Amino acid sequence: MIPEFLFSSTPHIHFGPGKHLILKDLIETFGKKVLLVTGESSFDDSDRCQKLWQALGQSLEVRRVKVPGEPSPQLVDKIVAEHHDFFADCVVALGGGSAVDAGKAIAGLLPSGDSVFEYLEGVGKGKAYQGPSTPFIAVPTTAGTGGETSKNAVLSNIGDDGFKKSFRHESLVAKHIILDPELTLDCPADITAACGMDAFTQLLESYVSFNTNPVTDALAMSGLRYIRDCLVSAVEDGENLDARAGMLYASSTSGLTLANAGLGSVHGLASPLGAFFPIPHGVVCGTLLFEASRINIQALKERDSAHPALQKYATIGRLFTQNHTMDDDAARESLLGIIQAWSGRFQMSPLSYYGVSELDIDRIVANSRGNSMQTNPILLRDHEISEIIRLCL
Repeated sequence: MIPEFLFSSTPHIHFGPGKHLILKDLIETFGKKVLLVTGESSFDDSDRCQKLWQALGQSLEVRRVKVPGEPSPQLVDKIVAEHHDFFADCVVALGGGSAVDAGKAIAGLLPSGDSVFEYLEGVGKGKAYQGPSTPFIAVPTTAGTGGETSKNAVLSNIGDDGFKKSFRHESLVAKHIILDPELTLDCPADITAACGMDAFTQLLESYVSFNTNPVTDALAMSGLRYIRDCLVSAVEDGENLDARAGMLYASSTSGLTLANAGLGSVHGLASPLGAFFPIPHGVVCGTLLFEASRINIQALKERDSAHPALQKYATIGRLFTQNHTMDDDAARESLLGIIQAWSGRFQMSPLSYYGVSELDIDRIVANSRGNSMQTNPILLRDHEISEIIRLCL
């Protein structure tokens, strides 16, 4: 019997090399005035992005804003205040996950000029967002967060009292997404690796999630095949367009699966870690995934040995080894071995590199039980969550 489930709407996705060339035509379906949201320097360093910007400026009225690092609520509010009277017909985010998240929030707030603190989950005023949102087009240039396919914009304040919270609503979903692997060719190896481990984590966590369903399972399996076949090549041979395309597909698919099935303990911990310390999100995922998966499997075997997630971990182990005769225990161990090997191969930094110490563990654990931890396949105990952090210091 298939359980009841809800699958959120998805935008129009335009996938393939050269698809960035249709951006102007898509924008013109909304009008001529565009607010372009980019990263701080990667956009300027890319010849393809520069040529695209110049082409847009020939027939459109384009204003550009830059997002340096992970977007904060204050940055979003500043940009909205400065450009509210521009009356943009469309917002385009062209960049990594930070540009996409910022663009999504900016598009949602431009018509009203409201502060994002009116709507930000957990730290805002609790006002219900009613829209409308400015039409939004997402053009990712990294393959990691999959944020282009989701309805939430993640905003951060980093520090001792920091937070990572979402501005979330169906109206924020992009009208169009352009997935062009050519735009990811300039992404450096270290960022490609961190982003790739983020996509891997999202697909794996959503596949074993407490809230999984047949649609998200099928999407996650599809994305994980491309992780298996393309991640190492994309990192180590950045000019490999096929590998870049596979990772872009896997990343965007992970955005759909996380939005509909939820995540798990890695992302539960990534929220306080990314709020309290200046750790790139993909690095958190790459650093934690082995220990978090190992402890999940251990806890499931000890407390719920019939849980379907145990079989799912084994299924992914057989998928990655391409050995479909392997027994469940061996398959799970093989999956853990691959995750550990990739984390080492990609030089994922320990948490201590970013200032995390034993003294921080209790505070991190206390702030880890948000939405993502709620869909972990098994409820982890505090000492188990502490062990994940301690072993990753």
